[in-house]
Amino acid sequence: MIPFFLWVKDEPRREKIGNAVSKGLSELVTTLRNLPQRRSLALYLLSSMFYRDALIGLYAFGGIYASGVLEWSIVQIGIFGIVAAITGAIFCYIGGFVDQAIGPKKVIAISVSVLILVSILIVGLSRDAIFGIAVAPDSTLPDSLFIFAGACIGAAGGVLQASSRTFLVDQADPERMTEAFGLYALTGKASAFLAPTLIAVFTSLSGSQRLGVSPVIGLFAIGLILLFWVRSAEEYR
Repeated sequence: MIPFFLWVKDEPRREKIGNAVSKGLSELVTTLRNLPQRRSLALYLLSSMFYRDALIGLYAFGGIYASGVLEWSIVQIGIFGIVAAITGAIFCYIGGFVDQAIGPKKVIAISVSVLILVSILIVGLSRDAIFGIAVAPDSTLPDSLFIFAGACIGAAGGVLQASSRTFLVDQADPERMTEAFGLYALTGKASAFLAPTLIAVFTSLSGSQRLGVSPVIGLFAIGLILLFWVRSAEEYR
């Protein structure tokens, strides 16, 4: 942050902090009241709330799943994380060009669809079977498939987060862009408990860590369905 504080210029303000906070809160209340009138933005915030929460669930429980279901060591889990980080960086760069070419809404839909398929793959994996088809006890196929799943989560997850911010710019009022990003952050935090709670409940009810991850599929699906009713700027033209 040192370069930011040294070289990013900021115009001085003379208004008192208390007055600025009061004014900001008042404008926020007005925006929340008017949000139902901005149907596309409201639906997008709701859609992103669900699929971002599902993504957080995958990030948070990936290592736990690998340890509990596939019996991975800490070294294997570390490699899994590194693979996901590398593919995330590479595909975020590629995704920027795709975003420019076809628009952020389509990129989000593709990314969420990939994550749904990956989540289904994860639920179907175990140490001794793949979608109910038995494998040899010493088979490395479940491990290879889970590393592939991690690569896809890193790639699609990184692109999804980047294009989600791009699409917010498309949806928001240019005069109130900072406020829109604040609402975006608020909706993300408001439901942060959802995926972990559902995973805990499903794990407890099923008695299986593998099946316990299945709620993220539903959260991704809800986000994708709501996204279809969100209209981009190009669709308005």
